[in-house]
Order: sequence, then C-alpha cells, then structure tokens
Amino acid sequence: MRILLIEDEPVLAEQVADGLRDRGIAVDVAADGLDGLHKAGANRYDVVVLDRDLPRVHGDQVCTVLAAGGSDARILMLTAAGEAADRVAGLTLGADDYLPKPFVFDELVLRIRALARRANNAPRVLRRAGLQFDTARRIVTRDGRVIPLTTKELAVLEIMMGADGAVVSAEDLLERAWDEHADPFTATVRVTMARLRRKLGEPQLIETVVGAGYRL
Repeated sequence: MRILLIEDEPVLAEQVADGLRDRGIAVDVAADGLDGLHKAGANRYDVVVLDRDLPRVHGDQVCTVLAAGGSDARILMLTAAGEAADRVAGLTLGADDYLPKPFVFDELVLRIRALARRANNAPRVLRRAGLQFDTARRIVTRDGRVIPLTTKELAVLEIMMGADGAVVSAEDLLERAWDEHADPFTATVRVTMARLRRKLGEPQLIETVVGAGYRL
C-alpha cells in the first residue's frame, strides 16, 4: 500500500510518516497543497491523508480537485477542525473519511487500511493457493501455519494476493510497496521477492514470468 500524506506541520508529518512506514505502509509526504496535487497527479496512491489548513492551495480545494479528477485514491481528512459541521463540510467536498486531531495513531492506521481495501475492492481476508492473509491483523498463514514476515514482505504479498493470479511487474511492485525515495535501478524488489519465496516454503507459490514480472 502506498499513501500520500499532505501535512504542513513538519514534526507531525515526520512522526506520522515514520509510524506508518513502521507498519509497512509506503508514504510520500507533501508539505503544501500545491505539492500534494503535483504528487497525486504523478503517482498512484491508495489513500491520500489530507490536512485542511494548508499553504499555497487549501486542503478543501485539494480535496475537491482530487475527488472531481477521477482519482482512485481514497481521501482521509486529518485536521484540527473537528466540529460536526467541519466533518460534514469535509465529507461533502468529497472526502471518504474524516479524523479530527488529536487522534489515536492505531485508529489512523485502521482507517487507512479500511480505505485502501475499499479503493482496491479487496476483502479483509485474502485467500489464494493455501495462503490466508488477514490484512487487518497482518497475519499470514499457509495451510494453517503462521508465517512471520517483515512489513515490506507483507506489503508485497498483499499486492500479489490481491492481483488474483494476474502477473504483477517489478515496476508496479516498486511503485505500490515503496515510496518516492526508492531507487528503481536497485535489486530491491528481486531481493524482497527471494526472501518472501523462502519464507512461504515449498512447493513454491510465486512464479517468475520472464520479461513480465511475478505471479502467485
């Protein structure tokens, strides 16, 4: 999962981004509304976490543009304006969810994951080839055996299982499971895939499709 966090308070933005990355969520950060619109137009995101009181372009306008532009990303407004009228206004602008500050971080994570499932029409529990992935609890089992995975391995496996047997390219995995700082010329995806294959065990479940990518 990859999200865009548009937040002009640098300390809060860093804390939220670091916390989400620790949960296996790839995060790009924009410090103002204009930068946020540029990044949203250039990259594919599952969720946009949006402050309202932003410099350069106000968060309300960002929300309106994203909602009207046909973006597949779900919008979560995360803002200090927490009165009922503020929530109604934000949802009317096109936001999919609204969480007032201050907030409980675990609740933010759960709301982001729920929105991402809606964006991808994905069920909470993914099942394929003897694997079961509870995306809310982040638990993977194979034929009933729990498989401990790193946050990045979980992110890659979630994309692979969500593809429902279709081939997923290395470029797509890099775009969706890593953030904008990932180097596209490294062997990051290949190394992560090798570790994931080893942990999933035999018989092998992930096929390499030469020249195209990977298939579960």
